[in-house]
Amino acid sequence: MFQTFDDTADPTLGIERARRLREELKRRGLDGFLIPRADEHQGEYVPPHAERLRWLTGFSGSAGMAIVLLDKAAIFVDGRYTLQVRAQVDVATFQPHHLVEEPPARWIEQNLAKGARLAYDSWLHTVDAVARYKVAAEKAGATLVAVDGNPLDAVWVDQPEPPAAPVTPHPIGFAGEPAAEKIGRLTSALMSDDVDAAILTMPDSIAWAFNIRGADVPHTPLPLSFAILHEDGTADLFIDERKVGPDVRAHLAPVARLHPREALGHALNELGAKKATVLIDPATCAAWIHDRLKAAGAEVKRGSDPCELPKACKNEAEIKGTRAAHLRDGRALTKFLAWLGREAPKGGVDEIAAAKTLEAFRAETNELRDLSFDTISGAGANGAIVHYRVTTATNRPLERGELFLVDSGAQYLDGTTDVTRTVAIGEASPEQRDRFTRVLKGHIAIATARFPEGTSGAQLDAFARMALWKAGLDYDHGTGHGVGSYLSVHEGPQRISKLGTVPLRPGMIVSNEPGYYKTGAYGIRIENLLVVTPASMIDGGERPMLGFETLTLAPIDLNCVERALLTQEEADWLNAYHARVREALAPGLDAATAAWLEGATRAI
Repeated sequence: MFQTFDDTADPTLGIERARRLREELKRRGLDGFLIPRADEHQGEYVPPHAERLRWLTGFSGSAGMAIVLLDKAAIFVDGRYTLQVRAQVDVATFQPHHLVEEPPARWIEQNLAKGARLAYDSWLHTVDAVARYKVAAEKAGATLVAVDGNPLDAVWVDQPEPPAAPVTPHPIGFAGEPAAEKIGRLTSALMSDDVDAAILTMPDSIAWAFNIRGADVPHTPLPLSFAILHEDGTADLFIDERKVGPDVRAHLAPVARLHPREALGHALNELGAKKATVLIDPATCAAWIHDRLKAAGAEVKRGSDPCELPKACKNEAEIKGTRAAHLRDGRALTKFLAWLGREAPKGGVDEIAAAKTLEAFRAETNELRDLSFDTISGAGANGAIVHYRVTTATNRPLERGELFLVDSGAQYLDGTTDVTRTVAIGEASPEQRDRFTRVLKGHIAIATARFPEGTSGAQLDAFARMALWKAGLDYDHGTGHGVGSYLSVHEGPQRISKLGTVPLRPGMIVSNEPGYYKTGAYGIRIENLLVVTPASMIDGGERPMLGFETLTLAPIDLNCVERALLTQEEADWLNAYHARVREALAPGLDAATAAWLEGATRAI
């Protein structure tokens, strides 16, 4: 099993660990320390040895930060984790704050004593973040200090070793473009921008550019490493050499010089000695790299990761692969939904059993490499927690009259999936059908949208909310995020949200996942993945328009649909989608599941 459900958090451990950290800070003449939920690469998933925030506080969420001063401490989490943080953390030791509404910089300004020295590990903070904290410390009359050697590591006596999972070449049949051609495109762009070199710090960018994959973090096939691209077309890759076998060396030999990870600092010094102009992405680059370049004499140019946009625009092979992955995944999900429809109304199915069964159906494909994230398996009130993660402590049964929300995904060599379905256990109430249908109307509005080139996700986001807004309702998350190709399930720069300012381009994959959440009662989300299609003319139109192709293939629960709320056009879309699902999936299903699918995709 790729997902575990143990709840090992013990809030009381944080009391002693904070005391030990404070002793270490006193020994070093420091008055406080910043502990982000981050590693050197600023990714969504981090390896066990970088789970410093979790070790110190007990908090296991995917985003957060703690600040420990000698006389007080605070932990900052976003709105997804306001309940979780109080369950996992000793709040008398670490006072909880909202990461956005009460940001760490403001807390620093208000709580740091004049003359204090607040320390940070420059490997674990971005350039932009350090700048914010420095300003806050100065407003308090204090100083922000970069330290050599993380003081928390000094007191974490059983800290795991850094990962050394083997790297593998990603087959050209799935990648669709040789690494040499990708690197050639990237380095040509550097020349046109008058840049001598670019530092790649995001492992998904490195995985894409060099056509390699790894297994250093959960759920995303990343090889933790750094790279430097040079305007002369060459590249250097800095990676733990234990990860690189003979086949990978042969694969990389034509496109990169391999170096131990520890050699990065020397390479940055060499760029500085040449007075090179070096591109970094300040939103993701560790401050350590920026500071080393500046100290060595390089001219640092700020800009976006050069891999981000080309990686987001999938080529023909990647789109072909993701279609195959979604067909395979759709059959597994449909088998699960048929099983759920038979077993859940009888009783005896709980959230963990459902998540395990869904994973087992995916494993039966013999193509599953990992889940793309821990399955969100939320029954009743737990479904109203947007990023709920079931544990043995929170596990609850699926009961008649409740809604069950399951948000899950898989990693296959040919693609990454992410899909959410909300299912009525027994009969849905009139209110539940109303809310579900309004969410469905928003989902259909996005799926059927046509829009001109240059349109951003922010311009489309309201389409998904309109039916909810008309009833005085809304949801507090974005409507869609980008998705990688056997890479990160959350990929930028594209997204459909109020903050999604990057124009959508052909080949970009985005999720379409409007929702509604009634605290303490139920949650609803309907999620498919879409790929942006090339611009084409509409009959009678004057301008070519982009659109979406729906990739996900799985039935939407008709028992939750209030037909009277759908327009005829919306009902036609749902019937056509279900006909497509039935036609695509039925040939690979057993007779019983195929019969269930026939009913689940009936025309309305």
